[in-house]
Amino acid sequence: MDISDQQIRWLTGVVGLLAAVITGTGEFLLHFDPQARFTDGLAFFEGISETRSNWGHFIGVLGAPLYAVGAYHIYLMLRSANHRWAFILFIVMAYGCALGGVWMGSRASISAIVNAPQYADLGHLVALYDLRYESLLNVTRFGILAISIIYIWLTASGRSDYPKWMAFFNPIILLLFSFAVWLAVPDIGKFMMPIALNIGFAIFFALSLFHVHRLRTDTKEPTDA
Repeated sequence: MDISDQQIRWLTGVVGLLAAVITGTGEFLLHFDPQARFTDGLAFFEGISETRSNWGHFIGVLGAPLYAVGAYHIYLMLRSANHRWAFILFIVMAYGCALGGVWMGSRASISAIVNAPQYADLGHLVALYDLRYESLLNVTRFGILAISIIYIWLTASGRSDYPKWMAFFNPIILLLFSFAVWLAVPDIGKFMMPIALNIGFAIFFALSLFHVHRLRTDTKEPTDA
C-alpha cells in the first residue's frame, strides 16, 4: 500500500512531537533545579545525582535525532510557498538539531564535574567544556533564529499549507513564552525553563498535527480498497 503525502505529513509531525516530549524529558532530568538557579552559572547542576544524570543523558540524546524528522515535516508543510527556502529551513534545522544532540550528550559530564569533590580545582575543565560544547549551542541558537525567520516569511505569505496565523507560533516566540512564564510565575516557570525549546516545539508540532488532521478531513482522501 502506498503512503500518501498526507500520511507522511502526519507521521513526520507525530515524530516531531515525540522528539519534543522525549528530548524534553531527558533535558528536564539533566537540568531541573527546584531553586531555579538558571542565571547563576552552573549552580543549577548542584545536587543532581549521577543516576538522574545518566537517565537524562540517554533519554535526551536518543530523542534529539528525531527532531530531524520533525524538520522534514515543517518542510513538507511549507514547500508550496517556496520550495527552495523551505528546503533550506529543513537543512538548517536538521543541522542545528544535530549539534544540539552533541551538546545534549555533554551535559551529564559537566554535571559530574560540578558535583565532584574539590570542584574549585576544576576550573580549567569547566572552561574547556564551555569552549567545546557551549559554542556549539550558540550555533544551534542561531539556527533556531534563522529557521524562525524563514518560517514566518513563508507562512505569512499565505502560499504554504499553514494558515497565516501559524506564523505567530514560531520557535523564537514559543521559546520566549517559557521565559515569560518564568519571569511572571517562577513557581511554574522553573519547570519550563530547563526544557524551554522542547516545550516550544511540542506546542508547534501539536498545532501542526491539528492542521494536518484538518487538511485530511477537508480533502477526504479515499481509502484503498
